[in-house]
Amino acid sequence: MSVSGSSHVQAARQVLADRLREMCKDAGLDGKQLAALCGWHPSKVSRIAGAKTSPSADDLRAWCSACGREDETADLVASLRAVEGMWVEWRRMERAGLRRAQQAVLPLFERTHWFRAYSSWLVPGLLQTYGYTEDVLRAVQQRRVSVDDVADAVAVRMERQRVLRDGHRRFAFLLEESVLRNGLGDADTQAEQLERLVAVSALPNVSVGVVPTRLHRARMPVEGFWIFDTAQVNVELVSGHLTLTQPSEVAMYADTFATLADMAVYGLKARALITAATNALG
Repeated sequence: MSVSGSSHVQAARQVLADRLREMCKDAGLDGKQLAALCGWHPSKVSRIAGAKTSPSADDLRAWCSACGREDETADLVASLRAVEGMWVEWRRMERAGLRRAQQAVLPLFERTHWFRAYSSWLVPGLLQTYGYTEDVLRAVQQRRVSVDDVADAVAVRMERQRVLRDGHRRFAFLLEESVLRNGLGDADTQAEQLERLVAVSALPNVSVGVVPTRLHRARMPVEGFWIFDTAQVNVELVSGHLTLTQPSEVAMYADTFATLADMAVYGLKARALITAATNALG
């Protein structure tokens, strides 16, 4: 597995390495003894214990067996799979086209009942109009995807919006004011999208907040992210898609969302900002 530059992923690898090192110590083994029992070169143990090399599932099984802790194997393999799944490069996710990438998140959306999303650049997918989504995905396709299945991908994203109509689900969206004026698409597309924001904000299970531009310099920049219930955070970065499931990290994003929510305006004040952006279209 290639090493990601993400501090989140490296931290998760370090947690796994720490557990393996503690297991070895509890078994009364040093690195050379463990390596001999596993049939490895001692340097391999050092690399795994130092989180410089990610172990394979077979490596974990051998490690647990050498330490007499076969009962730990399943849990450690599950932790490894979680680390492996935290970082997905865009080019690998989208290799077969954008439709498949859109479909991949459907199960997550269907099982989630409390959605929180913060966006610093684009209108979140669940709130997008057909035209806005088409412009977003077309830009992605032209930049990095050889397969042109934009129309199919847009259809999948539009179908995903059905979760908004489920009154048993809750949605909280926070947008930077700059999102209202990002210039994506032509004036008609932008106007339709802004009108859609106003309409969706009136739904009883949906909250739409706008963080005024004047507050931008009062805090550090935050990447866009989604929080699904209290189980998972998805962060969209330039080079990859980061999935966080560690409770402490999910809580960190939840706290950040709450801070941003306190800065945002809602209701009439939010609609006034949206109307101003619409009027600016000319």
